[in-house]
Amino acid sequence: MVCVKGRGMAEHSGASGAPQIGWVIGTQEGDHDGGTIRYADAATLVREAEEVGLDSLWLPDHFFDERADGSRKGMWEAFTFLSALAATTSRIELGTLVAATSFRNPGLLAKIADGIDEISDGRFILGVGSGWHQPEYEAFGYPFDHLAARFEESLRIFVPLLREGSVGFQGRYVSAHNAVLRPRSPSPQGPKLLIAARRPRMLRLAAQYADAWHTAWHVNPQVVAQRWAQMCRVCAEMGRDPETLELTCGVELHILLSGEPRPAENELDGEPIVGTSEEVAEALRGFVAVGVKHFTALVHPQRDAPRRLGRVAELLRRGL
Repeated sequence: MVCVKGRGMAEHSGASGAPQIGWVIGTQEGDHDGGTIRYADAATLVREAEEVGLDSLWLPDHFFDERADGSRKGMWEAFTFLSALAATTSRIELGTLVAATSFRNPGLLAKIADGIDEISDGRFILGVGSGWHQPEYEAFGYPFDHLAARFEESLRIFVPLLREGSVGFQGRYVSAHNAVLRPRSPSPQGPKLLIAARRPRMLRLAAQYADAWHTAWHVNPQVVAQRWAQMCRVCAEMGRDPETLELTCGVELHILLSGEPRPAENELDGEPIVGTSEEVAEALRGFVAVGVKHFTALVHPQRDAPRRLGRVAELLRRGL
C-alpha cells in the first residue's frame, strides 16, 4: 500500500526549528487544583496562554474516568468547550487529545471538526484515537469490540470528507452514501489530523492518514526515540516519508516558581517531570534532540499553568 503523504503540522503553523509548546487543560472533576474548572476559568486561562505565546491548547475527550474502586470523576465535553474557546481566541491552535472516534458517527465528527475549524479560522487540530476506557462504553451504550477496525472504517469516512469534501463507503460498522461536507472551513484540506497510536495496526493507520503522530506520557526521551524509530520503520513499509509526519509528545510537568519547595513524592499527581522552569526546559531539550516537534503538556498546578509553561517555552526556544 502506498500511503497518503501527510502535510505535517509545522507546515500549517509556519513553525521553524523551534518546537511547538501546547497546554492540555484538565477538565476532569478535581483537576483544577482540587476543584472543577468552569468555562469562565478556562476562557481566562486560554487567553493567558495565548498572551504568553503558547502555541496550542488541548482538551481530553472522555465522559468520565472510573478508578479501580469504582468511583468516577466526570469531565466536560471537549468539542463543546473548544467551540467556545475558539471564539474567544485569535492565534492559539486548539485540539482534541484525543477524540475517541467510536463516540461519534464519522460523518458527524467531520461536521463538528469543520465547524470548529470555521469558528477558529483554521486553527483546529483534530486529534483522534480508537478509544480505550471500557467503563465509558458500557455506561453510554457504545460497542467496545474491534476498536481498531471501527477506527479504520471511521477514518475512511471522515478523512475524505474533510480533505476532499465527499465520500462513499460501505463498511461492516459504519457507512456513508454520496455524503458531502458543505460548506467548507478555511483550511483547504480540512483541519490537521493527529493520531495517537501504539500498536502495529494503529501505527500503520497513522502512517497512512495522519499529519502528526502522538505518543504520551513520557519522562524519558529515549523511550520516545525508540517509539519514533518504530514509527519510522512503519512509514518505510507504507511508503511514507517520516519527515512529513510530525512527532508530538505528551509530557506531564510540575513546574516550580522561584522559592517554591519541591513537593514530596506522595504530593505529586501522576509521574511528572518536576523542577524549576530552567530544569524543566533542560529536560524537554532531551525530547527535542530525539525529534519531538510539538509538546502537549499537562501542568501542575493548573490555576496559573500558562505563566509557568510560558516561561519554560521561552527558555526552551532560547536554548535551541
